[in-house]
Amino acid sequence: MTNIIAVVNQKGGVGKTTTAINVAAQLAGKHSSVLLVDLDPQGNATSGLAIPKEAAPQTTYDMLCRGIRLADIVQNTNVAQLFVLPANNNLAGAEVELVGREHREFALQQALQQAATYDTIIIDCPPSLGLLTINALTAANQVLIPVQAEYYALEGLSQLLNTIQAVRGSTNPQLELLGIMLTMFDKRNSLSEQVQAEVGNYFGDKLFKTIIPRNVRLAEAPSYGRTIYEHDRWSKGARAYKALAKEVRERLG
Repeated sequence: MTNIIAVVNQKGGVGKTTTAINVAAQLAGKHSSVLLVDLDPQGNATSGLAIPKEAAPQTTYDMLCRGIRLADIVQNTNVAQLFVLPANNNLAGAEVELVGREHREFALQQALQQAATYDTIIIDCPPSLGLLTINALTAANQVLIPVQAEYYALEGLSQLLNTIQAVRGSTNPQLELLGIMLTMFDKRNSLSEQVQAEVGNYFGDKLFKTIIPRNVRLAEAPSYGRTIYEHDRWSKGARAYKALAKEVRERLG
């Protein structure tokens, strides 16, 4: 069965897209194909993999709203066995266009039925709990939540968890929480350690052991259209995402 992981947090700037790209790249390999679905109208996962988002002939918008086949939209990346469904700001219109559709929460799930050949699908969700995110949670079987190591780390998480519970009780009873991960961790800052302790107390073993540090090389990589492994495989950021991907594999079994 294909593992479908939704990377979700309604707060922006928490490292969601960086996580989606680099975990996807690390899971892809000789014996494992990965599809990264860019479901964010900002299209950062698309441009972060060196695909010009405005030049993409067809995007996730066309798949969801115009019925274009997934296979006609998927694009190759520079990473072996990593493929992407690109997005651009056209996708913002999908929220409006899907509202009047019957079974609108299942649009992405139905489209991804054509993606059964991939071993893993990772969905980079928009920073909101709107209809696109509900579609992702309905289509996924696992949720990965990046949380920034800052004062307001847990603010809004209760709303997200309530949304996950609501989806589990309506459109997707199989949905599970894969885990919570801390990003932008600064070990020189005592606040980061306080946040780690607080999140650990709240989520227990659902908190990944791997912590993603603040790292200049991680911040630079998207501007070059590269994963962190292409940009600087020996950086702290690259080593951290490699370790995180190993934990993800173990949790997926």
